[in-house]
Amino acid sequence: MDDLDLRIIEILRQDGRVSNAGIARAVGVSEGTVRRRLKRLIDENLIEVRVILNLGRKARTIVGIHADPQSIDEVLSHVARLDGVTFACVTTGRYDILIWAEAETAETLGQLITKTIGVIPGVQRTETHVVLSQGSSPLAV
Repeated sequence: MDDLDLRIIEILRQDGRVSNAGIARAVGVSEGTVRRRLKRLIDENLIEVRVILNLGRKARTIVGIHADPQSIDEVLSHVARLDGVTFACVTTGRYDILIWAEAETAETLGQLITKTIGVIPGVQRTETHVVLSQGSSPLAV
């Protein structure tokens, strides 16, 4: 990854809807160069392009899940498919699984955590961290 790649990524981070032509004008290269660079960055899994659906969800939380060791993969698969869960992963450290969840209200979010996630077979306990404010990573696209 070189300086041009980083400049392209920064432009996309600021506005994920910008066209290849718009990026090309901003960085001073051809549209074809931008298209090839983006294809390579995506193909090599250096960047990931995502669409985040915003349905008016205002309550956000990060949930740490402790799971039975033999159930971690099944719990991950289950929680990753739940409505409102936008990211789920197996981790090292304090939790076996971390998820990012969103809902329209704190009450709905509470129901997702206690009545849906909390009763999944293999879930031992959860710890919830309510998101109060959110920044942006310089490399997030």
